[in-house]
Amino acid sequence: MRTAKATAAVLVAVPLAFGGLASQSHAQDASPGPSGTFGPGCSALSQKANTARDRVMEAAAAYPQLSQLVSAVVRARLNGTLDGKPHITVFAPNAQAFQKVTASQLTSLLGNQGQLKKVLTYHVVNKQITPNELSHGSFTTVEGSKLTTSGSGTTFKVNGKANIVCGNIKAANATIYVVDAVLQPPS
Repeated sequence: MRTAKATAAVLVAVPLAFGGLASQSHAQDASPGPSGTFGPGCSALSQKANTARDRVMEAAAAYPQLSQLVSAVVRARLNGTLDGKPHITVFAPNAQAFQKVTASQLTSLLGNQGQLKKVLTYHVVNKQITPNELSHGSFTTVEGSKLTTSGSGTTFKVNGKANIVCGNIKAANATIYVVDAVLQPPS
C-alpha cells in the first residue's frame, strides 16, 4: 500500500515539477520546531502530519517544495535505490534551488541520466547525520565525493554555499535537510 501511495505521490509531483515552480515563503522563525526540525524554510514546506513512518521518497513527495527533486529522482530511476537504503541523509534541493539552475543546464542535466544520477547521489550520505554533526562536518556522498557542512545553532551551510533552510526532517530510513541550491560534485 505504501508503495502505491508513493507512486501516486510521484505521479502527481512529476507534472508539478515540470509545469512550474511554487513560490517560497520566507518565514523568519528559525527555532527548532516540536518535531525537532529547524530553519526559516520549515513553515514553507507545509508538512503533512508525520513523515517519520514513510520511506524517504514518499516523505519527500509530501512536500510541494521538493516536487522537482522527487521528479528528478524518478527520472534517474533512483527512487527504489534511495527507499531501499537504511539510515541515509538527503540534502534535498527545494524549488528555490532549482530556480537558480538555468533552463539550459536543467534540460541538459535531465537529458543525461548518468550525469543526473551523479548529481543526485552527491546529495545523499550513507549515514543519518544529526544536527550536532553539521557544525564542522565532512561526509562522503553516495556519489563518492566529499561534501562539507558548517554553522551553528539553526544556521548551517553545505559546501559553504547552500543554506539548510529546513533541517532534521525524519523519514523511516532517512534524515532530510532541505537546501536552497543544487549541489554539484567536484569535477
